[in-house]
Amino acid sequence: MVEQATTEQTTPSKKPPGTVNVFLSFAPWIIFGVVASPSTWEYAALAALVAALVLSAQDLLQGRIRILDAAGIVFFAVLSVLALALNRADLLWLETYAQVISNGLVAVIAFASLLHDPFTAQYARESTPRQYWDSPVFRHINRVLTTYWGVTFAVMTASTWLAIHFPGQDDWFNWVVPVVLLVIAVKFTQRYPETYKSRAVPAG
Repeated sequence: MVEQATTEQTTPSKKPPGTVNVFLSFAPWIIFGVVASPSTWEYAALAALVAALVLSAQDLLQGRIRILDAAGIVFFAVLSVLALALNRADLLWLETYAQVISNGLVAVIAFASLLHDPFTAQYARESTPRQYWDSPVFRHINRVLTTYWGVTFAVMTASTWLAIHFPGQDDWFNWVVPVVLLVIAVKFTQRYPETYKSRAVPAG
């Protein structure tokens, strides 16, 4: 995610651990988005729950949890319980809007985290020395990245909603648009920190 914000960094570095981890945290949500449909959302929720627990296992053993991971575990656990506890007739709305709800929830989490601690900062701190955590560069980068992911999932929410109401274009709204948005967001997350630091650090 965000590497060391320091003027001494002059040589290229490997992709920092924070970048990998934030993408792994999105994995359960992506699994759900790919697998979920009116006939498979229960299995998608269970698969996403298992993925969220496995990917968070090490953090849970250490007594910590990131907000996106925690939200995924709770959300997919609730969906799995609802699938077991309620009749199919009571779950028609959930079958229809499961993907919309999951995308919207990620957007809400991202935007809400801006009020206190941008969720990307939790990953960035893993590869950034503590003395830089309160720096203007570190805070700015993570506010921008978190906002970008929030906007990405907000647009994906609208796209999956459109897929429901315009079934003739559901391949575009359910697959093409979300995949393109995710690819762009990944590239932006990988490149923006160094691009911004190359401008901001010498100027600051």
